[in-house]
Amino acid sequence: MEAGSGTNAGTPGAERYRFGDILVDAVAYTISRNGEPVAVEPKAFSVLLVLLRHAGQLVPRDELLDAVWGHRHVTPGVLTRAIAQLRMALDDRGQAHYIQTQHAVGYRFVGELVDEPGAVPAQPVEPASASVEAPAAAAGTAIADVQPPGPVPASDRSWWKSPLPWLLAAALAVAWLVRDRFAERVAPAQASIAVMPFTNLGGNKDDDYFAEGLAVEMHDALAGVEGIKVAAQISSPPAKAGASDVKALGRNLGVATVLDASVRREGQRVRINARLSDTSTGFTLWSHSYDRQLSDVFATQVEIANQVVQSLLGVLPRQGGTMEKRLTPTTNAAAFDAYLRGLQQLLQAGSGGDARNAITYFNQALSTDRKFSRAQAGICRAEVADFINRHDAAAFGRAQVSCERARAMDAGLGEVNLALAELHHADGEYGKAIDYYTKAQSDPASRPAAYVGIAIVHAEQGRDAQAMDYFNRALALRPGNARIHAQIGYRHFLAGRLPEAIASYRKAVELQPDDVDLWSYLGGVYLTAGKVPEAERALSRSISIKPGYAALTNLGEIKYLSGRYAEAVALQRRAVQLDPSDHTTWGNLAQALLADPATASQAPAAFQQAVGRAQRYLEIKSDDAKVVAALAWYQSNLGQPRLARQLLARSEALGGEPGEVALYNAQTLVLLGEYEQARSRIAAARAAGIVEYRINGNPILRRVATATGAPLPVKTQAFAPSTRHGAT
Repeated sequence: MEAGSGTNAGTPGAERYRFGDILVDAVAYTISRNGEPVAVEPKAFSVLLVLLRHAGQLVPRDELLDAVWGHRHVTPGVLTRAIAQLRMALDDRGQAHYIQTQHAVGYRFVGELVDEPGAVPAQPVEPASASVEAPAAAAGTAIADVQPPGPVPASDRSWWKSPLPWLLAAALAVAWLVRDRFAERVAPAQASIAVMPFTNLGGNKDDDYFAEGLAVEMHDALAGVEGIKVAAQISSPPAKAGASDVKALGRNLGVATVLDASVRREGQRVRINARLSDTSTGFTLWSHSYDRQLSDVFATQVEIANQVVQSLLGVLPRQGGTMEKRLTPTTNAAAFDAYLRGLQQLLQAGSGGDARNAITYFNQALSTDRKFSRAQAGICRAEVADFINRHDAAAFGRAQVSCERARAMDAGLGEVNLALAELHHADGEYGKAIDYYTKAQSDPASRPAAYVGIAIVHAEQGRDAQAMDYFNRALALRPGNARIHAQIGYRHFLAGRLPEAIASYRKAVELQPDDVDLWSYLGGVYLTAGKVPEAERALSRSISIKPGYAALTNLGEIKYLSGRYAEAVALQRRAVQLDPSDHTTWGNLAQALLADPATASQAPAAFQQAVGRAQRYLEIKSDDAKVVAALAWYQSNLGQPRLARQLLARSEALGGEPGEVALYNAQTLVLLGEYEQARSRIAAARAAGIVEYRINGNPILRRVATATGAPLPVKTQAFAPSTRHGAT
């Protein structure tokens, strides 16, 4: 096919096209409209050049694909997307004035080209080489997309012998490189995508977990494809799925496309409507409805993922099997459904006993598919979470067994390495934990949680700068993950940085306002900071969503502070009924019972329960200084002074959580009659950031104050709020 007669140039060797208010400069590789530059991706620019060089002629789709992409083993979707970008850039929407589509055949440039004096016809573009195109597309760069001007005719070659043309050529080359660098800085990568949370269109809101789980699986599968940039996981969809929202997402996330889908599950059938949109134009590149049997959900997910990859890269990558494996963790739909339910519960594991619910669902998945390694890894992670969150010693032994089973099933799986890392982390084996966290990073699905795990290891060893670096890495991948913000808040809390802790927890509840645990954590930190009204509101909000033991025990402390002991006892009893495994709740109940003469005789039994649970926990995690100090306090109330002194010394030698340890130990020393030592611990607690109301209002420490002739007005107790966290 020969070049059309409309090609023109203003200077020898140049190639410029003017039509309407548009000027296209092939050498400078620019488009301007009314003198203002207009940005398009390099592939789209190359498509426009081919159409301009054959103005008025129909260019078949296959020839366009050959000329620009270098081979025909690409989906027509990449060409459709390029045309959509051009229409947006040229303001050619609605009735086409410049680019005409002949459906299923090709495209034609139909605009009126304005000739300029001295025009020199350009040479037709040569097809790109497939061997060059593939790595360029995979890297998301524009180098292979640049189409240089045609060869210089022999009659003009003498012009290149003078120094000036060489200088001009060098200047053009520099300008070309600068243009490419600028484009890389301001434009999204061509092969880039954001996966929106899938929307549940079924009548049952409880099925949200299924749609959300499919979106997470899709995100993680695409993140493992070489050559595709996948934006951080988005926690909630925009209020409106219009073109303007798609464009805003593209600007905010720096991606060229957005994938969204709706899911409707009815009995054994599932209908998925998937759509891929161009963020520069807001146009839909492709959309498809899949009405399948529920058992075909895995094949449907793979089909959608393949369509996305082909649209972005043009070809399926060599590691396509890895993506398929990610999207097909089991061949049993019932097992997959139970796994998604368990995963939802695990991610919410905290004060409500959700880790136990997660284990139930994971076991259901394994009963249907005994080789479902991700479900087995989920059991290990849930047991570890139970051990950490509730100080349940028996959970650690179960975690060891389940982790070994997971390792035997698939030692290379990211979730398995993550589970093993968390197991060793809980056991205080930091070196082994880091090793497994590092292995887990190789799997995009496990990488954010691995970063959080490494951050916590650094924080626990006093390396705050390294900890925040890894927390920030995790947030870069999951910016809307409320649990990461809560983990950061907990680290601030442990370090005594209460304003920063409150800010992090407030951010967490803003991101996830219906999370019972996050409101409970925020209430606990408010209470520690002496902000009692704010604490009561946050804890009441948590309980109104779903009563959890942490929120109940913390609200019970507020009632205790106000002298309403019967209400405090009632709340602490409810907390113990919900979760009898945590020593802290039993200790809080014991002190509430002790405060009321009508129930004081019941306090020793509660203290004894606290002792037993704390001892079993310390058999596994012996370096938890706060629990050792709490155990000393319990034993002092049970008439064990010698043992209490030993535990007190041990807690201070460990060096963790100095404020909480000092506050517990001050109370123990008062009961032991060592008032001067108690005062020194009170000073240490103040220095560590313990707020004054927790010291001045404590009824045990009141004895020290009375001995110095300075009675204190408020009756309270030492309190360590429950601010534990589930999986990230």
